[in-house]
Amino acid sequence: MRKTLRFTLTAAAVIGLSAATTTATANATPGSGVTSVTVLDKTIGTTEYVVKEITIAPGGSTGWHYHPGMVSGIVRQGVLTHNESNCSIDGIYHVGQRITEESGPGYVHIGRNLGSTPMVLDVLYQNPVGSLLAVDVPNPGCPFE
Repeated sequence: MRKTLRFTLTAAAVIGLSAATTTATANATPGSGVTSVTVLDKTIGTTEYVVKEITIAPGGSTGWHYHPGMVSGIVRQGVLTHNESNCSIDGIYHVGQRITEESGPGYVHIGRNLGSTPMVLDVLYQNPVGSLLAVDVPNPGCPFE
């Protein structure tokens, strides 16, 4: 919890504003069982900085997608299973662990909650202004969502 708070506060300090909370759905669809809350949204120059709290229900997923900008996060609760487009698991992330995702259509991936409790992830998006936070893509042929 302390690391998550420090991460969020650091992101706020870097972009120099106070947190404002609004509820939204996750941008990466078609996912299932995913909700998000925007904690911070600030544009500086050509970059939009967005901090979100993303929750994936048990059995849920983000759906296949990629990000136009860099993404980093910290697991606050549960376990995140992360797969690449070749169907392999490129990470299993537990509470307190950081995840960083590359940007662009060459890094298609999915995040899944294979556990029995909600998975909560605090995420910082560093995104080109005017771009979606995530771009949906079809399942690349994996035997799961």
